[in-house]
Amino acid sequence: MAHVRKAVIPAAGLGTRFLPATKSIPKEMLPIVDQPAIQYVIDEAVGAGIEDILIITAPSKKSLEDHFDRDFELESLLASRGKDDLLASVLEIPAKAKMYFTRQGQPLGLGHAIGMAASWVGNEPFAVLLPDDILVDGGDLLRRMIQVQVETDAVVLAAGHYPLEEVISYGVIDPLGIEDGIIDVGRIVEKPPIEEATSNYGLAPGRYVFPASIFDAIAQTAPGVGGEIQITDAIAAMIERTGVRACLNEGRRYDAGQKLDYLRATVELALEHPELGADFRKLLATIVAEQGIT
Repeated sequence: MAHVRKAVIPAAGLGTRFLPATKSIPKEMLPIVDQPAIQYVIDEAVGAGIEDILIITAPSKKSLEDHFDRDFELESLLASRGKDDLLASVLEIPAKAKMYFTRQGQPLGLGHAIGMAASWVGNEPFAVLLPDDILVDGGDLLRRMIQVQVETDAVVLAAGHYPLEEVISYGVIDPLGIEDGIIDVGRIVEKPPIEEATSNYGLAPGRYVFPASIFDAIAQTAPGVGGEIQITDAIAAMIERTGVRACLNEGRRYDAGQKLDYLRATVELALEHPELGADFRKLLATIVAEQGIT
């Protein structure tokens, strides 16, 4: 079976939760400390061995493409001023992976966005990473998911264990069995009422590893509310075809699509920053003391 070397990142959403900031700036380009949120997702994919990345964008998101392109004027300026560290950091961005872009003309759902990658992916397994979910694990979870997919040829999802009041915000997994952190998925119930949740296992963070046959399932999925094609409907169809597994995420997850979790990510990652961490810790202690927080 082939190694998973391609990843798709659907990034066409408007980011309305962060308006007015996202009126002219893609939400994926909002900075977490000193790099845009999507850069953490790219680093994760590269850490898991991904070589080629397709980002599904929208007409208002040209800055995403610019970020991963060369800027010869900026590079020349940094070189002429002897700012070698900054130059190296700028050159590193486009060198991480081969980047490709296409636009989703209409917001027709996550299934539709993933389906747009069919001709680019071809007949091989691939990963999907949702950019709102930030995992700072060096690609560990995605590597494990890829290994399970290569071994089983199944659809492989990422899952977490959440309180019932939280899990109903995600697709809830009805497990057939669990062994070594891998769930054999019986079915997925999309955002059920709390009394109908069959487990505490939910489809978050947004990481998937699919066989190429998922594209047939997407093509056969009828649009739902608002004309959108839901990826969970296509995954449900794959349970009988290839089987579906889920790998439990045991590391940190930040939901950068939510304001409070975005702020938590900024604070915690700033505390770990090799250059800023120590000074930021002192600053944070000062702020806490000034606010009288105990």
